[in-house]
Amino acid sequence: MKETNHDKDCRKSTRLIKDSSASENKLAGHSHEKINSKENTKNELIGKILHRNNLNEAFKKVKSKKGTAGIDGITTEELLEYLKENKEKILGQIRARKYKPKPVKRVQIPKSNGKKRNLGIPTTTDRVIQQAIAQKLSPIYEKKFSENSYGFRPNRSAHDALKRIKEIAEEGNTWVVDLDLEKYFETVNQSKLIQILS
Repeated sequence: MKETNHDKDCRKSTRLIKDSSASENKLAGHSHEKINSKENTKNELIGKILHRNNLNEAFKKVKSKKGTAGIDGITTEELLEYLKENKEKILGQIRARKYKPKPVKRVQIPKSNGKKRNLGIPTTTDRVIQQAIAQKLSPIYEKKFSENSYGFRPNRSAHDALKRIKEIAEEGNTWVVDLDLEKYFETVNQSKLIQILS
């Protein structure tokens, strides 16, 4: 194959960046080492998420919760067969960062005040993938949460929150502030959230 001028120019510019001691191999404010380290960490994390044992554990949790099928109609009973047939394709897409979760099935469930709450039901496949991710990310982020946070936390419940409130009240505190960010996940800036988490 004949080398073009474009190939030579690309090699020269690559060498200039690599050999420039003045810039300390900096690219957009980050060193090559830092970029490579971050990329290695991402690859290691994806490897842990996609490890057979982690995926099996995620599947078992999703299956045990049963739940309704998503928009693709695949139930938890049909899920194992579907995953066996499509495993390599799904894992390949995730590794290549090309996997796209299916849209969630929208349903409304009644609230005690007469209003309705929107609920999104992911496909059973997406629930397995989400569970596999959560199993590896939760230990990383769990230690960053406030000690006074009880919602959607492992090994914590509303009963634990009430017990803590009682302890605080017995210490002489008399004010209670109740906050609820209505429709938070519908309105939060997703790009900013991902930037903060990465």
